[in-house]
Amino acid sequence: MIELTDEANKQLLKNQSNDKWKNIRLGITGGGCAGFEYIFDSSNDDGGPNDVVLPNGEYNILIDKMSVPYLSGMTLDFVEEGLNKIFKFVNPKEQASCGCGVSINFDLEKVDADKIFAVEL
Repeated sequence: MIELTDEANKQLLKNQSNDKWKNIRLGITGGGCAGFEYIFDSSNDDGGPNDVVLPNGEYNILIDKMSVPYLSGMTLDFVEEGLNKIFKFVNPKEQASCGCGVSINFDLEKVDADKIFAVEL
């Protein structure tokens, strides 16, 4: 459903060791000038009934079920861009992003294709 590059996984394990969190939470929320923003946060909860829990070794990835069709098929990477080291969402369903680099929009036909899959989870 979601892929993490080796670089992203290494950085997440390093962050987990330093910050002592249990899981990561990924999702989307409404906002920004393009319509949506990604959620990317550490979490100490195990997820709830509205979450999909993806085991990933020493931590789980928690995704709220409403976000699954938007995130299914994406890759989380950790890259160096100039002086910045950042986690980057590589999402084939992303249609456009704002110049600020935070706000995104989606190709809703691609999202709709995964809604049945998300309901089954």
